[in-house]
Amino acid sequence: MPVPEDPLSEVAAAVLGAGRHEIVDLLDVVRHPTPHPVDVVRAGDDLLPRLAHQNALPQALRLARQSLRPGGLLVAAVPELDKLSRLRPVAPPPKVSGRGQNRQVTVQLWDWSPDGESYALEVVRLVRGETTWEVANTVATRHRVLSPEQISDELTEAGFSAVQRFSPAECGHPLPVWVAVAPA
Repeated sequence: MPVPEDPLSEVAAAVLGAGRHEIVDLLDVVRHPTPHPVDVVRAGDDLLPRLAHQNALPQALRLARQSLRPGGLLVAAVPELDKLSRLRPVAPPPKVSGRGQNRQVTVQLWDWSPDGESYALEVVRLVRGETTWEVANTVATRHRVLSPEQISDELTEAGFSAVQRFSPAECGHPLPVWVAVAPA
């Protein structure tokens, strides 16, 4: 079975150039700091807003910077919901993947705080059963809304340089992707 494409790793490879790069996830760095410097620390779609809500983002970003070799990259996909927080939508469109009996539907439900600064996120994944759809699993978290300025400031304060934001059209990821360099 082919390995699914990972747009965050592809962005890192585009910036670092061809070759083999050691990539670790930010949550792994937070749980177990790396014993040696790595090339890339990646953070998936909702991780930075979740860490921000837990007041753990500054420390996690510092650990990421310390885990990187000089010139290494933090690559993070971050939803920018600061403009949506005024509208407070209850859900984005469902995501459908697979075909036939392997079809899955993923639904997100958003419950906004009264001030629009955070939201509860519940993700429900449905799979085809014998005769009907069945809930495969659910995950619930709480996130803080981060503006592009806040993301840039957090990365800079953690000691990263050359902080840059790539739009979905530029990077091939459905969310904006942030790239920050560990200084030499």
